[in-house]
Amino acid sequence: MNMKKSLLVSLALLVLVSISVAQAPPGKGGKQLNVGLGFSDWGVPVYVGADFGVHDDITIGPKVSYRKRNYRFFGDEYSQTLIVIGFNGNYHFNKLLNLEDKWNLYAGLTLGYYLWSDSEFSGAKDSGIGLDLQIGGRYFFNDKLGINLEIGGGSGTGAGSIGLTIKL
Repeated sequence: MNMKKSLLVSLALLVLVSISVAQAPPGKGGKQLNVGLGFSDWGVPVYVGADFGVHDDITIGPKVSYRKRNYRFFGDEYSQTLIVIGFNGNYHFNKLLNLEDKWNLYAGLTLGYYLWSDSEFSGAKDSGIGLDLQIGGRYFFNDKLGINLEIGGGSGTGAGSIGLTIKL
């Protein structure tokens, strides 16, 4: 099964499980830290971010990701680097779907500033603003530690990400 099919199957299972159970978001005034790895056709994105509860069902927060790919082209070695500094907002569906406290299902947008460089094109560099859509879920092992899976999120983490969430 290729990576896109695997991601779609994972998302479908996540949604089905989340509808039958699920977790509370951090809530107004709550904070959590997220760290992990992304899914990408080139390089392995690494990310760190934070969520701050501004409403019982809404979080906002910063997210930074980094990925680098080294490759060969006609016998020469090159590298590409992408750094994304973003800010996201998510709506958490827990109350709406009456989900259990150990689960969290959310969707939202991330506005990011992309810094890209490629040694193949004489050290070409580019940057710009991008807007990405994400859907994700978390499963909490206890009151503080959970695992997260997110589909989407754009160039910052590739096609999605998996990582840990720590409630602060």
